[in-house]
Amino acid sequence: MYGIQSRRDLALEIQAQIPILRPSIHARRANLTVKFQDIYGFLVEGNVDDVNVLNEVREKVRQQGRVWWALEASKGANWYLQTHASSTLKASLKFSALGNAITLKRLIRKGIPPVLRPKVWFSLSGAAKKKSTAPESYYDDLIKAVDGKATPATRQIDHDLPRTFPGHQWLDTQEGQGALRRVLVGYSFRDSDVGYCQGLNYVAALLLLVMKTEEDAFWMLAVLLENVLVNDCYTTNLSGCHVEQRVFKDLLIKNCPSLEEEKFRIAAHLDALEFDVSLVATEWFLCLFSKSLPSETTLRVWDVLFYEGAKVLFHVALAIFKVIVMKEEELILAQHVGDVIDILQKTTHHLFDPDELLTVNITCS
Repeated sequence: MYGIQSRRDLALEIQAQIPILRPSIHARRANLTVKFQDIYGFLVEGNVDDVNVLNEVREKVRQQGRVWWALEASKGANWYLQTHASSTLKASLKFSALGNAITLKRLIRKGIPPVLRPKVWFSLSGAAKKKSTAPESYYDDLIKAVDGKATPATRQIDHDLPRTFPGHQWLDTQEGQGALRRVLVGYSFRDSDVGYCQGLNYVAALLLLVMKTEEDAFWMLAVLLENVLVNDCYTTNLSGCHVEQRVFKDLLIKNCPSLEEEKFRIAAHLDALEFDVSLVATEWFLCLFSKSLPSETTLRVWDVLFYEGAKVLFHVALAIFKVIVMKEEELILAQHVGDVIDILQKTTHHLFDPDELLTVNITCS
């Protein structure tokens, strides 16, 4: 699927995947909400300012595509495997068009082009290595072996399938739900300690959209749960998730001390409403932001997640709260916990620029 392509073919593919969004003249004049589909088939709603931000982000993605293709052409299709294997090579990686040394880490933080994302993720995450240790027919044999078997996990999966990104042009079809079910049921039998936990349906669905094949999505899910994330995040008692929550609360206190007047007002008001960050952060960590952030922003976070590990989840969660602190007037006017949650959800749903989260300096000064 990802064989050798000519430079022109790859450029055309990247160009086709990242259209320029042009709201109608009526929308521009009235600043109305506009709706459009992103490159992964999700319906996006936003105002014209949001569209302008998305177009700026997509231009950056095009530029990154040219950088990645130049490296593919000059260093070979799997150049990043060599840099991943050797810190010396990683430190010396250079790209003359940028004029200075660029490490793979910095390149990934700028974003992996959508057309290259499947093979880069599969290689750098360790999924390819994990798959290579199993029999070639492992996934097919597993799916055949569990076909027709009913467990508490399969029943919950069947309940959650229609609620997984409803309205999506592929996931909300019989074919899409069938593929998602096989990936989730297959993994529930691979790891009975995890089985199935709500939240995994959104993670696996997004993996399917990126990886294109069930088998690759299955192995990405396996490496994610077994190697990348904190242990026991998705087990019955969610002990790993509870640990993440405690760590996040400690980091939030450390990075956002309520010393300045406006922050003290916000903290005091949220305390009075009995708002707890876990009311929103639990979903962030269980769904890896896939339900909260726009898909293109989520996938930029996952680019870093699969290369640097779970620490990026804390960075992004803290960055979200830094953005939210800027909405002081809205938060102070909130009368109920539900109002605060609505403000948080509205804010995260409109974070269309991944750099707003990935390059933020984590301090609330």
